[in-house]
Order: sequence, then C-alpha cells, then structure tokens
Amino acid sequence: MQPVISVRGLGKTYASGQRALDHVDLDIRRGEIFALLGPNGAGKTTLINIICGIVNSSEGVVLADGHDIRRDYRAARAKIGLVPQELATDAFESVWNTVNFSRGLFGKPPDRALIERLLKELSLWSKKDARIMSLSGGMKRRVMIAKALSHEPQILFLDEPTAGVDVELRRDMWAMVRGLQQSGVTIILTTHYIEEAEEMADRIGVMSQGRIILVDDKAALMAKLGKKQLSLQLQVPLAVVPPALAEYRLALAAGGSELVYTFDAKADRTGIAALLRRLDEHGIAFKDLQTQQSSLEDIFVSLVSTRT
Repeated sequence: MQPVISVRGLGKTYASGQRALDHVDLDIRRGEIFALLGPNGAGKTTLINIICGIVNSSEGVVLADGHDIRRDYRAARAKIGLVPQELATDAFESVWNTVNFSRGLFGKPPDRALIERLLKELSLWSKKDARIMSLSGGMKRRVMIAKALSHEPQILFLDEPTAGVDVELRRDMWAMVRGLQQSGVTIILTTHYIEEAEEMADRIGVMSQGRIILVDDKAALMAKLGKKQLSLQLQVPLAVVPPALAEYRLALAAGGSELVYTFDAKADRTGIAALLRRLDEHGIAFKDLQTQQSSLEDIFVSLVSTRT
C-alpha cells in the first residue's frame, strides 16, 4: 500500500547555519497512529512544519497523499490538518466564527452540522459564542483541534496536543483521536507524555539531533528492546555485590537492601534459576521478589542517551 506521507532525503539548514534536519526518510502508513518521540531540539516540530508546508526544506521531497508539498501545495495542504504546539488564534473572535472561518480558508462550503458536531465532540458547544480570549488554556487547545478538523482532512498532525490540558480533557481528546482513526484519518502526534504514545500509537519513530534513529511497530519495539528486571528484597543488606556473581551484572538498590537483575524475557534461558542457586550458595537470602517490564520511556531514554 502506498504511504499517505512519504519523506525522502529531507534536510533543513537555517540561515544561522543550524542543521535542524539531516537526511530524513520516513513513510507514514494510511490509517495508522504514528507517534514521533524525541528530546527538545531533536527536529520534531521542524519536520512537522515542513510536511505541513509552513517551513521550506533545504533539500528533499515530501508527498502528502501523492501530492508534492511544494509543487502542488494546495492539493497537499488540503489533505492535512495541523494542531500546532503554540496557541495562535484571534483572541477577540468567537469560537464558532474561528472554526467556521478556518473551514472557509480551504475553500470548503459552509457546513453548520459539521461544525456543531466538532464543537460538541470537543465539549466546546456551550462556549460557541464565547471569545477565544475568555477561554482556559485547555479550551483554547480544543479550539485548535476543531480548527484543524474543520476542513475534514485525511491526515492530522498533533504537535504536543495535550500540553497544558488536564487529565479529564486529555482522556476526551484521545477518545476522539481513536474515533478519527476508525473513520480512516491518519494521525501523527508528538508528545512528552510517553505513556500516551505507549497506549495510543501503532508505530513509534524516535528522533535525535535532526535524524530519525528508529521506526518500528510499537509491539515489536517493546519486544526487541524491552527488558525485564527481577528485584530481590534481601533479608540482610549488602555493601557490595560479591565478585563471584559478577557474570550476572547485578545492581544494588535501596541502600543495599535490594538486588536487581536485568534479563531478556524472550531468551531461551533467563538465568534466573541459576542466579537463585548461586545466591543460596553464597548465603544471600531474600524475603520477597518481583519482576518489572521496561516501559517505552525506558527504551526511549536508552535510545537517545546512546546517541548524545
């Protein structure tokens, strides 16, 4: 299947000489939720702004549903909705007029039923006549989402969409995102809430220093890079790990009262049985144990830290 977004050889160097993007290749599958992760300054927002036609690239090609974002800007941009990081809209205009005007910018005819549905789904209907300046930060974020959806795009970019939004509103937004995906809309999001990417995304892309360093299905990424930890609560704290146990690469935690063993859960042999025997041989007793799977955040931190 042809990707709905195709990026090839994309680079961006600003007039200051800063290299924001360095030969980025990326394909986004139609109908997926794709999470783009990376530390501040990694190039996520620059990449999104180029795909959305807001910033010009220095080199490379971007296709949105088959349309070149530079040579066929109008057709490409009509396919895309963008919820930017920054809240930028007319403070003195009403919610209804702001969203309705945004639809008109894309040459779409008025559709009161559509705008009403959007405002109701985003819990904005009671605020439809309120001026933007009177809204809370969370409500303003919802208006930005309504604007982005007003022209019925097939591709939706969400750049930190839940920044400054309370937990309840965040849940509502993600429920709406799932509904959009079910209707065929492709979602690309950046977020600092890595647990959201872990819950929502079909695939994960990680950026660092202007490059895409990894793209993979979320489940495959967790399986390949996720580790498990066995934590043993010791009956008697240790000052150091005995040298005879060095092969297990154990770590002490909680002031020496906890022994941590990291292992590959998918390996044929985890080494746990052998470790427990060796502990018994050395008279190291424990009173409790538990295992813990590494999270997407652990994987992300590990990936980025190895490239800085």
